[in-house]
Amino acid sequence: MTQNIYDNDAFFAGYSRLGRSVEGLDGAAEWPALRAMLPGLAGRRVLDLGCGFGWFCRWARAQGAAEVLGLDVSENMLARARQAGEDPAIRYARANLEEVALPEAAFDLAYSSLTFHYIVAFERLLRRIHAALVPGGRLVFSMEHPIYMAPSRPGFVADAEGRRVWPIDRYLEEGPRSTDWLAKGVVKQHRTIGTTLNLLLACGFTLTHVEEWRPTDAQIAARPALAVERDRPMFLLVAAQR
Repeated sequence: MTQNIYDNDAFFAGYSRLGRSVEGLDGAAEWPALRAMLPGLAGRRVLDLGCGFGWFCRWARAQGAAEVLGLDVSENMLARARQAGEDPAIRYARANLEEVALPEAAFDLAYSSLTFHYIVAFERLLRRIHAALVPGGRLVFSMEHPIYMAPSRPGFVADAEGRRVWPIDRYLEEGPRSTDWLAKGVVKQHRTIGTTLNLLLACGFTLTHVEEWRPTDAQIAARPALAVERDRPMFLLVAAQR
């Protein structure tokens, strides 16, 4: 089962104070780029994998989605989503995405924000998402960029040509990475960009857009602290079609 760090009280308390938790989608700097990758949602059936507080579920309904299913492993997240108000066209359910069973050809869009980097059995999940989409259905997701999950070790080293470089940490060694963020021992699954994209292709998806997110000049002008995010990509954004 995926580590359910969001039901850790210390982690959840810290997460609840983040800008994206308080302000919703508008508090996520990558949201404008992610939103631009989405198809029209009027009359569509939407699946949100790792729905968290339900911000995207409610946004999808505001865009005219006919039905929205939000899945999350965290009871804390689902409780907060339900507190935001009832909508008969939105259903929230607890699910371990490592093992989730999805109905076939039931959705026009599968969406996920910052969840897939927690998934161990990623290929299995992708195959189930593919089967759950109608022909021509879309998958749009964001995840922590693999380079961000392999941060530089302290100190310079020499490359093969004797140049001094600031190395990333074992980027090509895939597998679990443990970090201390809001709580100790948060486990994420490190995969290279190549592995992620090739898994999508192997599962039958056609890639339509891949973006290594960077803040725009306007975003940095409004929030100067974002300038550091140009040092390396923080998010990987992907759109694919069944």
